[in-house]
Amino acid sequence: MAGLQATTPQPTDIVLHEASKTLEIAFDNGQSFRLPFELLRVYSPSAEVQGHGPGQEVLQSGKRHVGILSLQPVGHYGVQPSFSDGHDSGIFSWDYLHFLGVNQAQLWTQYEQRLQQAGVDRDEPMADRGGSACHS
Repeated sequence: MAGLQATTPQPTDIVLHEASKTLEIAFDNGQSFRLPFELLRVYSPSAEVQGHGPGQEVLQSGKRHVGILSLQPVGHYGVQPSFSDGHDSGIFSWDYLHFLGVNQAQLWTQYEQRLQQAGVDRDEPMADRGGSACHS
């Protein structure tokens, strides 16, 4: 699992901003990021989202207004958010959160391209596509 590398920057501060629906995280290398809850949700490292191998990813939609209800520490290497849509199985390691921050613009573009290629609207609920509304 990612997050156990010696070179991984360590967080110095993590703040959930409910109004803007962002997770603000600062690292000991001086970098800081504001990660939208929606980005965290659609790129959750859980098997429910990522699948069990390449090509098994489950395209997420309808997550624009998702919230984070709680954020639990996991060891000394990450956190596990509980999202307002019931998803709570993703463990976000420090290096994965750092990766999301550094690559946020590119990942967002890739997400929008995947939606377009699949003919899916960003706000279309998962249940409307045959997915589970709570565990997709």
